[in-house]
Amino acid sequence: MRILFTICGRAGSKGIKNKNLKNFLGYPLVFYTASVIDLFMKQNSHIDCDIVVNTDSKDLMSLIGQNLKLQVNFIDRDPSLGQDYTPKIAVIQNSFEIMQGRNGANYDMVVDLDITSPLRTVGDLQSLIDKKAGCAADVVFSVTDSRRNPYFNMVKQSPEGYVRVIDSSFDARQQAPEIFDMNASLYAYTPSFLKSGKGIFEGRCDVIRMTDTAVLDIDNENDFELMEVIAEYLFRSHEEMSVVRMNIGLLTSDG
Repeated sequence: MRILFTICGRAGSKGIKNKNLKNFLGYPLVFYTASVIDLFMKQNSHIDCDIVVNTDSKDLMSLIGQNLKLQVNFIDRDPSLGQDYTPKIAVIQNSFEIMQGRNGANYDMVVDLDITSPLRTVGDLQSLIDKKAGCAADVVFSVTDSRRNPYFNMVKQSPEGYVRVIDSSFDARQQAPEIFDMNASLYAYTPSFLKSGKGIFEGRCDVIRMTDTAVLDIDNENDFELMEVIAEYLFRSHEEMSVVRMNIGLLTSDG
């Protein structure tokens, strides 16, 4: 099996200034993503893996290239793929096409890890890859159990007032269909599906479940602060998560 890992990050940010360059509990945010990939590769030496960072940020390239003991490829993102409304899947597809052209590799899977989701374990990544390798889905992505259910306790405004998002007769959450939150952490794609240019939900989808960390990903300063508080607790109490942070020390140039 050969896997392409993609890490995509734009320069700047609307919600948090230079979000992808920020330190998260003492280490740059992107290093947590790199650490999980490194741990997976160490545990799966029989799998051929390539890592590519697709960005328009020279600072992000330097941060990774000059500080991590990890072989990483870089793609200088085309400005057309750095707009506010550019779908991320287009950037992942671009990464796949360029890497395939560079080395002629026949990738079996393309796995994207979001920089703004630092609280994941190598077990989560392993689960994603195992699920993708063992099913017929075009894309497998990570989810957490939803804290709200549109069939039961979510409402929207209507001419009659506020009503349930989905009209239903369920009187208890346990009666309602099971709902999940996409946590934007992990995605695994079939290369041919990426080539098709379709959106995620135009293909066959499957999921893996991850631990609910309350904050799904980092979109604003409040998210960042809350995520750090939660992470401090999880790094003390959750061995698999603490391993990811400790491994960063081994990956950095002064580790």
